[in-house]
Amino acid sequence: MISRPFVIGLTGSIAMGKSTTAGFFVAAGIPVWDADAAVARLYARGGKAVEPLQAEFPSAVLDGEVSKTALKAIISKDSTALKRIEEIVHPLVAADRAQFIAETEAPIVVVDIPLLFETGAQEQVDCVVVVSTDAKTQRARALARDGMTEAHFEAILSKQLPDADKRARADYVIETDNLESARRQTQDIIDHIKNRLKHA
Repeated sequence: MISRPFVIGLTGSIAMGKSTTAGFFVAAGIPVWDADAAVARLYARGGKAVEPLQAEFPSAVLDGEVSKTALKAIISKDSTALKRIEEIVHPLVAADRAQFIAETEAPIVVVDIPLLFETGAQEQVDCVVVVSTDAKTQRARALARDGMTEAHFEAILSKQLPDADKRARADYVIETDNLESARRQTQDIIDHIKNRLKHA
């Protein structure tokens, strides 16, 4: 009986192809925990973040759910709000991730964490996979998204560790400029890790 799975931390800056790569892991039979999906669960009606956020920011909750639009408005008006929101939400997200790892029966799992290095979560994984592409492709992909502006893109980038730093700290890097190549690179990483575990 495996007491704990091998945990791959998957990360990458905005529009680098992380969601697509997470899909390649799922297609290869590797369960994936998604930080964004966890936040959505916590913010939904009955979610664990609803009550504490409502206590701190009453206007953040509408119809029993946390409103991301309301949170953005609160953050734009109050320079201390983001830190207070993170102090409530980050431990709940970490608990959701720990529950996923504890309950899985798979020998290898992926935790998809956009701000892996920025939040120190690399300390809780067994290896780090960074998805990456060139800056021109990244910008084009990001600006093709609904509602994305140059200013918003730059604001998101400013909160993320530079791509070069992420690559330098990664155990594996997946280049996502070509999808078929990225899928093969994902499978190669899975095969490499399975081989490591077999000989551990």
